[in-house]
Formats: sequence, structure tokens, C-alpha cells
Amino acid sequence: MHKRMTITLDEPVYEGLYRMVGQRRMSQFIEDLLRPHVVDTSLDDEYRAMAADAVREAEALEWSNALIGDVADDAR
Repeated sequence: MHKRMTITLDEPVYEGLYRMVGQRRMSQFIEDLLRPHVVDTSLDDEYRAMAADAVREAEALEWSNALIGDVADDAR
């Protein structure tokens, strides 16, 4: 769901934005710039990408299973 918002920009900034991205693309351009700073999904995306990497997951599982032997040898 989109919300409408009014912002104020200096005229040179607005003109540069208009020239670079065009009137019909300003909202999406600004949203794309702001999203990583205000929406906390980047970490979720990174974890999803890591979990999808089968080779990395296999190496991580092998590494964590190897640590079990170290813990079992510890005196309590």
C-alpha cells in the first residue's frame, strides 16, 4: 500500500532530480534511495541468500559438526 507524502526540496535539487530521473519516476527513485535506510529487510535478504547457497550451508554444517567433538572432550 502506498501513502502520499509532500516534501520540500531546494529548487536546484528538484531541477536536478527532474533532469536525471524524470517527473514520473521521482517517487520510485526516492523510495529506492530511502528503503535500505528505513526498512529493516536487508539482513533478512542476506540470510535468505546465504541459506540458498548449498555449498556454503554444507561447509557450515561440517564445521559445526566438527565442533561437537571439541565440546565433548571438555572436562565439566
